[in-house]
Amino acid sequence: MHTQPGRSVTSKVLALLGAFGPADPALTLSELARRAGISLPTAHRRVAELVEWGALERGEDGRYRIGLRLWEVGALAPRGLGLREQALPFLEDLYDVTHENVQLAIRDGLELVFIERIAGRHAVPVLTRVGGRFALPATGVGLVLLAHAPAEVQEQLLAAPLRRYTALTITDPSALRRVLADVRRQGYAVSDRQVTMDSFSVAAPIRGPDDAVVAAVSLVVAHERADPLTLAPLVRAAGRGISRALRR
Repeated sequence: MHTQPGRSVTSKVLALLGAFGPADPALTLSELARRAGISLPTAHRRVAELVEWGALERGEDGRYRIGLRLWEVGALAPRGLGLREQALPFLEDLYDVTHENVQLAIRDGLELVFIERIAGRHAVPVLTRVGGRFALPATGVGLVLLAHAPAEVQEQLLAAPLRRYTALTITDPSALRRVLADVRRQGYAVSDRQVTMDSFSVAAPIRGPDDAVVAAVSLVVAHERADPLTLAPLVRAAGRGISRALRR
């Protein structure tokens, strides 16, 4: 293991917390030290402090997991907290009408973050979770957020290789530019089997008090139940309702 000399205590603590991920929610002390790039004795001291504060919890199996105290602090993030509270009644209404997956997301740099999700019991499985990140292209909410992102964000993303999830994922920058123009023109985005071959998503923008797009809402349904002419008005209505609530 190679450690970096001169690192601050804060950087080491953040590296330990950043070692966790959706595929690795529980880690041993040795795994934490290796992933954070710090020595085992240093990891032991820092992890003990994090456990004492409640940022980490140690299970009976000896592995460490993110603690509830950290979740409590993270839930106070203003970009997600106020938006989620204002949006939730409209998300619930959208779910009651469709019984399909409902998602709410914001942009963070070149990625999106899901801040709320209502999963239908019999709805198509999705690769998302609350707090999870995803690339902006391919998903319905991501296409909306990217279409309304600053030009420099769009150019930076379009200049990099676009990840392919399925055979239908758009990876050609010129084709993606045309899709983004369509999203801005029609007021909603469609992602047809671009993330998984059994899913279809329709998303709409949510605008803040200054009319800038601050988030996106979507429905994700099984491809065989896809009907954009029916779904788009529902999602757009939810987006407009949340936008009005944010302006109050």
